[in-house]
Amino acid sequence: MDQIIDDFSQRLARRLQLERDSRGWSLADLAERSGVSKATISKIERAEVSPTAVVLVKLASAFDLTLAGLMLRAEAQSERLSKASEQPVWRDPDTGYIRRQIFLRPDHPIELVTVEMPARRSVTLPASSYIHIRQLVWVQSGRLAITEGAERHELGAGDCLGFGPPIDTTFANETDAPCVYVVALARS
Repeated sequence: MDQIIDDFSQRLARRLQLERDSRGWSLADLAERSGVSKATISKIERAEVSPTAVVLVKLASAFDLTLAGLMLRAEAQSERLSKASEQPVWRDPDTGYIRRQIFLRPDHPIELVTVEMPARRSVTLPASSYIHIRQLVWVQSGRLAITEGAERHELGAGDCLGFGPPIDTTFANETDAPCVYVVALARS
């Protein structure tokens, strides 16, 4: 799995630089638009560090993309069949959560992702990551607390939550065991 993660990190680094270059932006331009430092962007583009989910959302938003849209461009998959051995995997260096892209095609409105959130970890994603999508989360194992703004939902295995309007959202595994969940996205 580490090889898959390393390969994807390289593709993501190239994609970020290509997105920036295609717009004629300097590192300073992207830093100003995203709120991510020039030094961090430079390290990400050289694949010296792996960006956190929050940083990726900020960079994607600066390009007027969703996180899913940025990942799609980095993954560049075009097959209808998504073989498990070829599904891109990414590990968030901040939380250690593992994201596996199960299915994603530019010509298909549905995207499937699985996430394994380690015990006692959480991530907060900004409202901007939900602007162009509709999303639901279906817990496969463990427990997951999702807080959308001031509204909190506690999900166990088999529970499913459809998201409301875009708002800052926290995904938290407050237990001592990993939580695995499926995210289904529809682009709007």
